[in-house]
Amino acid sequence: MDDKATGADMPRDTHARAAEKAGRNHRKTIHRVRIRKSGLDLALVWSVIGIFLIMAVAAIYIAKAVLMPITLAVVVGLILGLAADRLGELGVPPMASAFILSTLFALIVILGANALLTPMAELAQEAPAMAERAIERWVPYLEKIEWLHITSATFRSGPVSIEAVLQNTGSILSTVASNVTPAIVQGLIFFAALLLFLGSRLAIRKALIIGFSDRARRLAAIRTYNAIQTALGYYFATASLIYAGVGLSMVLISWIGGLQMPILWGFFAFLSSFVPFLGVTIMTLALGVAGMLTHDSLILGLAPAVAFFTVHAVVENLVTPAVMGKRLEINAFAVFVAIIFWTWMWGAVGAMLALPLSLIGMTVFNELMPKQRHLPRLPG
Repeated sequence: MDDKATGADMPRDTHARAAEKAGRNHRKTIHRVRIRKSGLDLALVWSVIGIFLIMAVAAIYIAKAVLMPITLAVVVGLILGLAADRLGELGVPPMASAFILSTLFALIVILGANALLTPMAELAQEAPAMAERAIERWVPYLEKIEWLHITSATFRSGPVSIEAVLQNTGSILSTVASNVTPAIVQGLIFFAALLLFLGSRLAIRKALIIGFSDRARRLAAIRTYNAIQTALGYYFATASLIYAGVGLSMVLISWIGGLQMPILWGFFAFLSSFVPFLGVTIMTLALGVAGMLTHDSLILGLAPAVAFFTVHAVVENLVTPAVMGKRLEINAFAVFVAIIFWTWMWGAVGAMLALPLSLIGMTVFNELMPKQRHLPRLPG
C-alpha cells in the first residue's frame, strides 16, 4: 500500500517542481518587463517634471507684477514674525500688531526715501558738469586707442553729445514716468499683502499644519515653519546691524576720499551688501569710476574703491562668520546661481529676494531630509 502511495506521489512532485520552475521563469519574465516599463515610466515622469518646471518659470515671469510684491511681503512678514510673536506675548491682538509693524516698516521706507531726495536732486543738477569733466579727462586717453575712433569732437556733436542727451531728456523722463505708476501699484500691493499676512499669519500656519494627515508630518511642518521664521529673522536682524557698519564705513571712506554725497554712498553700500557678489562688484566699480572722475591721480582715484572692497571682504570673511557661525552657511555657488536666476526673473527686487529664498529652501531641505545616523564601528 505504501509503495503504491509513494509511486502515486512521484508524479505530483514532478508536477510541483515543474510548476515551481515555470513560476520562477514567469516571475523573471515579469521582472524583465517591469524593468523595461520602469525605465519608460522614469523618462515619462522626468518629462512631466521638466514641462512643469518650464511652465512654472514662465508663469512666474509673466505674473511678476503681482507675484513679486506678494513674495516680498511674505518674506518681510516672516522676518517680522519674531517681533509679532513678542507683541502677541504682551497681549497685542494679531491685527493690531500687524498694523503696528507694517506702519513702522512703511515709515522707515518713507523716511529713507525722503533722506535720499536731496542727494539725488544734487546729483541730477551736477550730472552735466560731471559729464563735462569726465570728457575732458578721459578723451586724451581714449584718442590713443585708434580702433575706437574717438576724438574730442565725438562728444561735442552727434548722438552722444551733451546737447543730444539733454534733448532726449524728455523721452527719458516719459519712460521713467511710465514705470512710476506700476511701481506705485506694486508698492500698494506689497503693503496690503504685508498687513494681511502679518494679521493672518497664525491662521495660515494652523491651516498648513492641519493640511497634513498624520502626526509626524504635522510636527515636521511645525518645525519647518518655525525654522524658516527663525532663520530669516535672525539673519536679517544680524545682517542689518553688520551692514549698517559697512554703510557708516562707506560714508567715512567717501568723505575722506573727497567724493561728493557721502551719505548717498553709505546708503547704497548698505543696500548692496544684501546682494552677495553682485552688490559689492557694482559698488566697487562705481567707486572706481567716481574716484577717477574726482581725482587726477590714479592712486587717489582708486583708493575709495580699494578701501570699500577691503572693508567688505573683512566683514564677509571674518565678522559675519564669527557672529552667525555655520548655522546659516549657504553654498556660495548656489547663492550665485539664485542671484542670477532671480535677477533675470524680477530684476533688482529679484536680486534682493535671492538670498531670502535661498535661506528658505535650505531650511526646508535641512528639516525635511532624513538625517544620516552615524553608527559606531563594532570590533570585528
